[in-house]
Amino acid sequence: MNGAQAIIKGLEKEGVTCMFGYPGAAIAPLYDKLPGSKIRHILVRHEQHAGHAAGGYARVAGRPGVCAVTSGPGATNLLTALATAYMDSIPIVAISGQVDSGLLGRDVFQEADITGAAEPFTKYSYLVKDAGELPRIVKEAFHIASTGRPGPVLIDVPADVQAAETKFIFPQEALIRGYRPTIHGHAGQIKRVLRMLDQSKRPLICAGGGIFAAKAQDTFAAFIETLNIPVVSTLMGIGAIPTAHPLYMGQVGMHGKSTANDAISETDVLILLGARVSDRAVLLPDKVKRRTKIIHVDIDPAEIGKNLDTFLPVVGDVKTVMEQILSYDPAAKGDEWVAFLTEKKNGRRVDYAARADGVNPKAFVSELSKALPDDFIYCADVGQNQLWSAGNVDIRSGGRFLTTGGMGTMGYAIPAAIGARIASEEPPARAGGGKVEPARTDPGRFTIAVCGDGSFQMSMMELATIAQHGVDVKIIVMVNGKLGLVREIQTDAYGDRQTAVDLSGSPDPVAIAKAYGMDGAAADDWVEAEAGIRNLIAHKGPYLLAVRVSDKESSL
Repeated sequence: MNGAQAIIKGLEKEGVTCMFGYPGAAIAPLYDKLPGSKIRHILVRHEQHAGHAAGGYARVAGRPGVCAVTSGPGATNLLTALATAYMDSIPIVAISGQVDSGLLGRDVFQEADITGAAEPFTKYSYLVKDAGELPRIVKEAFHIASTGRPGPVLIDVPADVQAAETKFIFPQEALIRGYRPTIHGHAGQIKRVLRMLDQSKRPLICAGGGIFAAKAQDTFAAFIETLNIPVVSTLMGIGAIPTAHPLYMGQVGMHGKSTANDAISETDVLILLGARVSDRAVLLPDKVKRRTKIIHVDIDPAEIGKNLDTFLPVVGDVKTVMEQILSYDPAAKGDEWVAFLTEKKNGRRVDYAARADGVNPKAFVSELSKALPDDFIYCADVGQNQLWSAGNVDIRSGGRFLTTGGMGTMGYAIPAAIGARIASEEPPARAGGGKVEPARTDPGRFTIAVCGDGSFQMSMMELATIAQHGVDVKIIVMVNGKLGLVREIQTDAYGDRQTAVDLSGSPDPVAIAKAYGMDGAAADDWVEAEAGIRNLIAHKGPYLLAVRVSDKESSL
């Protein structure tokens, strides 16, 4: 076979059933061999969205998402999606075409040093010079992307290498010298954790996206309920337990819940589980830092202590570490601390009051999510819509909240929802391997993308992808005619001098949806919003609901 066939065969060996991409001359040899394979191809309308769709797919499927693009601008367009996946620890294997290997370095048509450009945004990248290396490289790429701290891996393949003849010998396992992620926490550190918990009066757990990366939701629920410890989450950790769980106090940080931030200020032992602790997440005043002992559990040792001084580091997979702690049958903590925080939480109500100008977005998100099936997938974009969503969505057991926390990439929600919905229609991955179980019969999970009118215009071309491939995604567009979060920043910090935030000239989202053959409606007040929720849920197939909100609405 040739190199292109070797790539496809390797993908099939890794259990890949779907690939998102946009072809071009340098990747044409791969696309020439794609028909007849077991891999379904989803043609997106922008290369960046191929990466976002692969990321959404990975987060629901529990295995790496795959995307393919051509050289030059095709590959550079993918960079933002790779950076998004890297910051959020999402496993992606990206394949880019490249100019013929003999032309590398000559600045020929559509040549770009994409492996060099992507180096800060990938776990590893390959520039393939020998077609015979492709089976090994594919095997290694999936291993690297999905183990340790997950992330994107790039395989850049010149067109002549794709066309070159080779023998296909696929390795049984990836053997990479020097790459040995630590899975089990050190036994001595585990015992120290137990002693600290035993001595603590006000312990607190902060859940990050690592809970999902480790597929540890069930273990996490058992962990917090056994120990009776209250929980806060980062943006990426929302949904690690149901948002209505009595031990959950909300999202922490700059845009978090006041009860969650109060809990951070009052705790004496803070346990960070799979959280990077970015500048927008855990904010500790100096006096709190001095009295609070921090236990940081993460599979990536580089993240421990990077942003917060750590009293006790534990390097390991968060699921495995929690299981190690539970194996000692630790005693539950008392109810006084939980009761104290619960009283605070119950005493603080969100502003769900009616609006004279448009729809209250916080109330809308709350009512929408409560009306959805329990296992719904909610993809939030970036901006005020993300903050309204994070603070008010009702995630129940089996539900997922997907957003981009590290890079904050506008235009994320719609392509991520496409990938997530497709993943939900496929059989789940077998534990411990890339193979999949026999096809299941359910039609997929209810998947919704929520965005603002600014972020909608960064990805509205993907309505064509939804239409072409029959992807049942529902879309909410919060319409306020402004780049809302930037407007809010300008209002609060720059004397309300609003510059370059007016979205005048924007199209009607419902008209755009109908141009792509998608049904939709607009909601200008609460009565229409309630009807819109009912119609969106009942509608068979893609649907867009444009909800008008005030351009003066606050994100908090």
